[in-house]
Amino acid sequence: MFRKVLIANRGEIAVRLIRALRELGIPSVAVYSEADRGALHTRMADEAVLLGPAPSAESYLRKDRLIEAAVRTGAEAVHPGYGFLSENAGFAAACQEAGLVFIGPPASAIEKMGSKTNARTLAKAAGVPVTPGTEEPVTDDAVAARTAREIGYPVLLKASAGGGGKGMRRVDDERGLAAAWRDASSEAQRSFQDGSVYIEKLIVEPRHIEIQVLGDQHGHMIHLGERECSIQRRHQKIIEESPSPLLAEHPELRHEMGEAAVRAARAAGYHNAGTVEFLVGPDRRFYFLEMNTRLQVEHPVTELVTGLDLVRWQLRIARGEHLTVRQQDVALRGWAIECRVYAEDPDNQFLPSPGRITHLVEPAGPGIRLDSGVYAGWNVPIDYDPLLAKLAAWAETRDDAADRLRRALGETVVGGIRTNVAFFREVLDDAEFRAGLLHTGFLDGFFARRAAASVPERLEAVAMVVAAIEQTGRGGRKAEAVGREPASRWRQGREEMYR
Repeated sequence: MFRKVLIANRGEIAVRLIRALRELGIPSVAVYSEADRGALHTRMADEAVLLGPAPSAESYLRKDRLIEAAVRTGAEAVHPGYGFLSENAGFAAACQEAGLVFIGPPASAIEKMGSKTNARTLAKAAGVPVTPGTEEPVTDDAVAARTAREIGYPVLLKASAGGGGKGMRRVDDERGLAAAWRDASSEAQRSFQDGSVYIEKLIVEPRHIEIQVLGDQHGHMIHLGERECSIQRRHQKIIEESPSPLLAEHPELRHEMGEAAVRAARAAGYHNAGTVEFLVGPDRRFYFLEMNTRLQVEHPVTELVTGLDLVRWQLRIARGEHLTVRQQDVALRGWAIECRVYAEDPDNQFLPSPGRITHLVEPAGPGIRLDSGVYAGWNVPIDYDPLLAKLAAWAETRDDAADRLRRALGETVVGGIRTNVAFFREVLDDAEFRAGLLHTGFLDGFFARRAAASVPERLEAVAMVVAAIEQTGRGGRKAEAVGREPASRWRQGREEMYR
């Protein structure tokens, strides 16, 4: 195994990797920016190297400084985690040139799957279904309009490079196409230094289901079942589960999607851990979306239901070992659900909520897994994604897993900042969630149902106002003297009306 590994990342994923390395007796090297000087991952690692100022462009995205840190500390390999440079073919190649092992796929596979248009072409050639759309980026809004008319509205404009919802616009008719194309291209340029945009048919209310693949450097490739990632805000996943409620009812679909994912990965010359993402329509037809050439944020739910440690396998595969798990050995046992705990305000458009964590209570108990990167007293910086932790629960059934996760959320306390913990408890109580009626627009329906449920409460408040006014009117000055409480209730009721 490796003598030492540098982790080119931060936060909870860096902590998760440090723990995996420590179990294997491998020293770890953390890197950090000035904003992360006191971060948990820097305190846990065997060594820590300062990269630079807080902006990621001057620290975590500096390939030269990362490689210099690895060489200087004597690390043999680099694990990129997810985000930052994890899907950067240039970084993977630079590691190799410096004599370092990149714990992930080869640079060629990252490059092939890094462009969504190239990935669509590759998947299509491998016999994997793709949504109707362009195989090359659209060059201007006139071309986009012509293409949209051919495939039919609604359509999606999507950045050719990158993901996370950046450079993505839904267009329902031709009137909004030109402005949407300009906005998508501009955002893509800012986010990925690549303004190219392609167009594809929008599948209305699809499920977002991804397949975990794992392959070694000797041609052995398997899939580890699926994860349902349909609950999203701003095109970013926030609740994931394995298995999918849909595929649990249709195992033949799991088989088809798993085989398609393996074909796509093989076509890219892939090895190590990766994820092939699909959209599944209401008619149960599935379409290739993209491939994430790295470890996923939601990998814990796959580990919980398969019993496999993906990070350990990443290390073993990167070392050149054979994958000893066969496809027939893979079985999904029980159910796992994960929620991403963010420093954000769900009642204010999920805006980030940085600040100091004044106190912290973390849940525990059977079937609970917490991957956390924070501690009491830590200042959550504004400079990075506000993910604090991933909380997952496993149980024999989906309902039991949801109940267990809800209990764990109830025990979670993060003081000093706003989080989405209470919001997750509401979602887990939602009837449509419990029924497994999931799609990528789920949260829109959830908020509509929550607003509708609050109407009777507001009507009750209005009734109290009316009753108080009538009582005051009948009682004259005497009622006025004792009417302070009704007046207070009136103010409260008025606030409820306009809340």
